[in-house]
Amino acid sequence: MSTENDQNPSALKSQVDNMLRASTAAVKSVQTVVKTEVAKRFASTFAKNVKSLEGKHFMSIDQLSNDELAGLLDLSHHFKDVYAEKGPHLPKPLNGHSMSMIFQKRSTRTRVSTETGMALLGGHALFLGPSDIQLGVNESMKDTALVLSRFNSIILARVHGHKDVVELAEYAQVPVINALSDLHHPLQTLADLMALQQRFGKDLAGKTVAWVGDGNNVLHDLMLGSVKMGMNVHIATPTGYEPNAEILSKTKTLAEENGVSIMSTTVAEDAVKGADVVVTDTWVSMGQEEEYAKRMKEFDGYQVNSDLMGKANDGAVFLHCLPRHPEEVSDEVFYSDASLIFPEAENRMWTVMAVMAAQLGRVE
Repeated sequence: MSTENDQNPSALKSQVDNMLRASTAAVKSVQTVVKTEVAKRFASTFAKNVKSLEGKHFMSIDQLSNDELAGLLDLSHHFKDVYAEKGPHLPKPLNGHSMSMIFQKRSTRTRVSTETGMALLGGHALFLGPSDIQLGVNESMKDTALVLSRFNSIILARVHGHKDVVELAEYAQVPVINALSDLHHPLQTLADLMALQQRFGKDLAGKTVAWVGDGNNVLHDLMLGSVKMGMNVHIATPTGYEPNAEILSKTKTLAEENGVSIMSTTVAEDAVKGADVVVTDTWVSMGQEEEYAKRMKEFDGYQVNSDLMGKANDGAVFLHCLPRHPEEVSDEVFYSDASLIFPEAENRMWTVMAVMAAQLGRVE
């Protein structure tokens, strides 16, 4: 006995298509539920680890417990997963919140990553450059902090002297983020550690980080963060360019607590031997332009090139916070498969998003 569908191929095809669409929709629905449930469980874990950061200033990596550091990195990875697919349907946990961004020193990555990240989370970031605000000149630091606290939920400051951001934090009624000072650059370290986790996996314990170059603010937080993550640190700087003695001492104490080692040398090759990560930075920072010729001479032999990378472990990677100059790293290394500099730069956004959300308690 024949049916109508036997005699009408179009009707049969339509019926099959409808069944396939229903089946696909059901699968997607289940996938969404599972993904949401996994995300909730994952969020509850890192929410627990960063809950203590609500309302706190973010000044340097050593202020974080190991769990808080791990929690911020987990949250950063989570935000990358969630916000990688852009669209109006994404969560806006910082809706109604705003942030002042004080820039005494210019920066491409800090400004773009922070403004974009705040927008993705539903908030608003307001840029205040040197022509907009002069910290401690036309108005005292205390008054600036108190006034901005009445407008904004967070104050981010990229300053020359660390004392400036410390004074802002002392008087601010809202959380302050140190986006760079002459002593610390904690946001950069979060981005660096995230990039290493993306390459090596979440557990970085037992890896060795080698720093080759100036013992500056970037190194300070990187060595603090590295030992907290269970990594050994090798430091090569020319004589007279060693890291801050107090911060180095603090790092050695943390290294002992975490069962890792710190080694310092003036020979780049010695630092790189046995390293899984090789890092450098600019030899001449903003404000040091008059020292250019002197520094070029004293940093001779510190360029990260193929020969130097060849002294590191197989599979070693390269980091640089940018902008870079050819004397610091060769093109052959900078654009190689070993270079993580572009994921590292992208991670500046995911990590500052994590810090802002944690400070405002908008993680779950």
